[in-house]
Amino acid sequence: MNRERFISLVRAEQEPLRRFLLTLCDGDAALADDLAQDALVRAYVASGSFLGLSKFSTWLFRIAYNCYIDHCRKARPDRTSVEDAIALPSDDASDASFRYQQLYQALERLPQKEKAAIALFYFEDRSIQEISAILGIPSGTVKYHLSQGRTRLKQHITR
Repeated sequence: MNRERFISLVRAEQEPLRRFLLTLCDGDAALADDLAQDALVRAYVASGSFLGLSKFSTWLFRIAYNCYIDHCRKARPDRTSVEDAIALPSDDASDASFRYQQLYQALERLPQKEKAAIALFYFEDRSIQEISAILGIPSGTVKYHLSQGRTRLKQHITR
């Protein structure tokens, strides 16, 4: 794959990729941007190995998900949670930025695979088969994670 083709394919997937990572990162835009940048660099370096056996977006999202998993495996004692942000004084402009705060708080409580499955299925309109390829799990397991994730989200949001 040449450079121009790679750039063209990435442009089409940039916003969905960032949205996906933003959801996984519980609304932390800076972290999501860092992970997206890392994923795009890794994808560019590996672009010669992309054989087209899956959709480019599936391949790219898999790389991004792996970047997220790598990040989660590292110790992060300095991370501020969404709940910590609630205690900060706010004005009208910052209140608008927390529009999805309750959803991110609920998503933050889900296990990683459930959160990823929910984000890909509902926010990115990915099929069960694509989610299976991105997460590296069987399609039946994706369905299970979606079901469990929905149940847990309902419990956390209705509290």
